[in-house]
Amino acid sequence: MLSTRNFVHRYVPATGKTDRERVMVVLHGLGDSLNGYHFLPQAMGIPEMSYLLLNAPDSYYGGYAWYDFMHDPAPGIHRSRELLLGMLDELEGQGVPAADVFLFGFSQGCVMSVNTALRADKVLGGIVGVSGYVAFPLEYPAALGPAARSQKFLVTHGRRDPVLPFEPSREQFQDLKKMGLDVEFVAYGKDHTMLLEELQDIARWVRARFSQGSSAKQ
Repeated sequence: MLSTRNFVHRYVPATGKTDRERVMVVLHGLGDSLNGYHFLPQAMGIPEMSYLLLNAPDSYYGGYAWYDFMHDPAPGIHRSRELLLGMLDELEGQGVPAADVFLFGFSQGCVMSVNTALRADKVLGGIVGVSGYVAFPLEYPAALGPAARSQKFLVTHGRRDPVLPFEPSREQFQDLKKMGLDVEFVAYGKDHTMLLEELQDIARWVRARFSQGSSAKQ
């Protein structure tokens, strides 16, 4: 059973046979909690994957937040990123290397998943960002971590998103791609939400990372 001292969390073990533990760390959006993601393991349909659902550090109207979006987000983003990087070290100490850890984030969770991977010094299994944006885009490429150009990003966004508009997000991730990062950006005809079709596409992308990771280690 995987755990972390940095976050309130829930561990969901893999239900299928697997040669080693691969874990998806799930970061919710603003005002939500890990309870909003109990559906995800079944929706993803990857029995070889375990899940670590997290609560963000700050209380927010009955839920939680990763940072203060109304004022200066920087302190909260920096704090949350350090906690997430520390969690990666914790998982490694429990026998799960970074290469077998996937980050999955929605909205604020997307922002934090991407920001953490861009600054990390370890290559993760993959990063999935849904309906988010790039924090501090003007700091790149100078602020890219040593593993940034080896990370694999899948970013999805809705063309009709009224919360985080589509075009600015698309441009930010396209800029990262121009810097040499492996970013796949996929648009859907949706609002600020997740679609079953989208989750199925994400699951296929994650499974492909399984295969590539296995080949690389042989």
